[in-house]
Amino acid sequence: MYCILVTGIPASGKSTMAEFLAERLRLPMLSKDKIKEILFDDVGFASRSEKVALGISAMNILYYTARQLMKCGRPFILENNFENISREGILFLLQKYSYHAVTVVLTGNYEIIYQRFLARNESPDRHRGHVVNDCYPEKEGKSCPAPVLSYENFCDGIRERGMDSFCADGPRIVVDTTDFSLVDREAILEEIIEYGKEFSHD
Repeated sequence: MYCILVTGIPASGKSTMAEFLAERLRLPMLSKDKIKEILFDDVGFASRSEKVALGISAMNILYYTARQLMKCGRPFILENNFENISREGILFLLQKYSYHAVTVVLTGNYEIIYQRFLARNESPDRHRGHVVNDCYPEKEGKSCPAPVLSYENFCDGIRERGMDSFCADGPRIVVDTTDFSLVDREAILEEIIEYGKEFSHD
């Protein structure tokens, strides 16, 4: 059996890609960010350390749910900014339940995607759980400004954490999302379908 891991650098379009694949393949899709948003709304955090703990909890819930699907022998999609530190956990699950992983990595021109990253954090539609630091709960009518990450730190984080070099144990599909209009999602879909056929017979 197999699963699909959608990962990559910040603001590269991971959620959009995962939702597209889930809809077309009719597969359950689990997103760490969505879990994190629910935890933020229900529990919140009052410090940086609590925010980190909330993120770890979201990851544990993601892996717990993936484990339940694996026990049932179901294909599924995980969306997360998988990085080097995540590899051991997902490899353990894949080996334990004899699953293969198709890793879809979204990356592109760092300078252009960095500008998207900044615009996303400044958007009023961006969920506060992703941008608030050390000031939750926010005062009514006063939103905490999102800290501005420098371009150098943006790039350093990608390289040091392996955000666009991650691979589990199977095929790796690299997608350049510098310009979304040039992304051939149908070709990506077809490639995944072929891998799915191969792994479903294992």
